[in-house]
Amino acid sequence: MSDGVERNTRAIEGSVVTDFTDRMSYGGYLQLDTLLSAQHPLSDPEHHDELLFIIQHQTTELWLKLVLHELGAARRFLREDQLAPALKSIARVKHIQKTLTEQWSVLATLTPAEYVQFRGVLGHASGFQSAQYRAVEFTLGNKNAAMLRVFEADAAAYELVRAALEAPSLYDEFLRLLARTGYPIPQAVLERDVTKAWEYSPELVPVFAAIYDDPQTHWAAYETCEELVDLEDDFQLWRFRHLKTVERIIGLKKGTGGSSGVPFLRRALELTFFPELYAVRTELREPARASDPTPSPTDG
Repeated sequence: MSDGVERNTRAIEGSVVTDFTDRMSYGGYLQLDTLLSAQHPLSDPEHHDELLFIIQHQTTELWLKLVLHELGAARRFLREDQLAPALKSIARVKHIQKTLTEQWSVLATLTPAEYVQFRGVLGHASGFQSAQYRAVEFTLGNKNAAMLRVFEADAAAYELVRAALEAPSLYDEFLRLLARTGYPIPQAVLERDVTKAWEYSPELVPVFAAIYDDPQTHWAAYETCEELVDLEDDFQLWRFRHLKTVERIIGLKKGTGGSSGVPFLRRALELTFFPELYAVRTELREPARASDPTPSPTDG
């Protein structure tokens, strides 16, 4: 028996605060009354698994709120040439992404037979209509002004997505920082229309090749490039896990929001954020070794 534990019961220490008549409590600080009363299943009679479906998507939205918070900070730090805190925010986003990806395994416990019992109550509600998800995509550079139409009936959501559409992406801010620190970023890239989706720019590949050829000299830029690659990898894993979870639960049915469902989600895997950071890998060559013979002009 350890100190303070008797008959498998732990004594409450005398210094522990138990009276919250006029003190801030845990529930009060987190506004748990509001948070925990926000789940309202619509199936009648209420289906056991609808609560899982609601909580899965509500928690995703909470994490997306934090992702937007951190990406916004990262962009601001990059604008201010503060690379270290920008990388800290990006690192936090990467951990959130892993949590979001793992979370699909919880929803995957929902079987097709269970979901079909309450799917009808969703009407046309769909994750496609997540303003925060769309703002994250836009902040990372996957912009599409046509998406604004989805949010016209919700002024706050529309403003969130519109602001993300019109602001420079995280990648834009990184490239501007590189330009300010002496890297030869093409002027056309720096002056591009930031409301458009980022498209592959072959002129950037030699810039990144120089960074990757000598990472020690260009460590700050090199490290940031790899952090951005991590972001894209994690995002694509999230997209893939989403696709497979939907396929597992509804097969090839159309989505509640009107999309083709799985085929529509599969096409999202073709979208990219930082294509030059992948293209540069093809361009890198192994350094010559001292023992290698010098190639002659006739060598193939």
